[in-house]
Amino acid sequence: MLQIPATTARKRPILIVLHQETSSPGRVGQLLQMMGFPLDIRRPVLGDPLPRSLGDHAGAVVFGGPMSANDEEDYVRREIDWLSVPLAEDRPFLGICLGAQMLVRHLGGLVGPHVDGLTEIGWYPLNATRQGAALMDWPDMVYQFHREGFTLPDGAELLATGEHYENQAFRYGANAWGIQFHGELTLAMMHRWVVRGAHRFELPGAQIGRAHLDGRLVYDAALRRWMASFLKAIFREA
Repeated sequence: MLQIPATTARKRPILIVLHQETSSPGRVGQLLQMMGFPLDIRRPVLGDPLPRSLGDHAGAVVFGGPMSANDEEDYVRREIDWLSVPLAEDRPFLGICLGAQMLVRHLGGLVGPHVDGLTEIGWYPLNATRQGAALMDWPDMVYQFHREGFTLPDGAELLATGEHYENQAFRYGANAWGIQFHGELTLAMMHRWVVRGAHRFELPGAQIGRAHLDGRLVYDAALRRWMASFLKAIFREA
């Protein structure tokens, strides 16, 4: 008799929150799918609702975008307020760049530009704190694309720092994480960002577009390995 192996129980999806019509979860989405998680992609800026509970989800990832966590648009405020859901339910949550800044705003921290007007657009050094190093190995260089940073919210644990924007990664409680830098970019995504964001390369502290692509050849393999390990740490029990 033909023996058909029992199917593996299907994992609950990860809620993916994006902020533009053409945005993609990129490498993060690919890695999560490789881990067996379906993706539930929603774009609040286009009117997609966010769930009242994450009981049907394994967790959530909120990505970056060109807007600010300080903007007064209704969808920005609703999204920041919605973060009470993963926090109250203690569900795994990751905020990337804008997503991390939204979490900071929700927790009572501040988001704003560098006092000297500096940006981080390109590849920049990263330093793990003692607490961060105890959790995992971190990449030496990471990809950045931002003009605002954040203060560390009360009760949060700082995991990694940078030179111009000190707070680069943190954890709040057991399951809420925020990173200022980008580990989700595929090569195609980086090409798009370099083309569409070229007008920002003249900002103080920004690197020229060629440096973005050249740096990827040198630094991206380590960043990708770290991103895979980081996602496994966040969604380890999901």
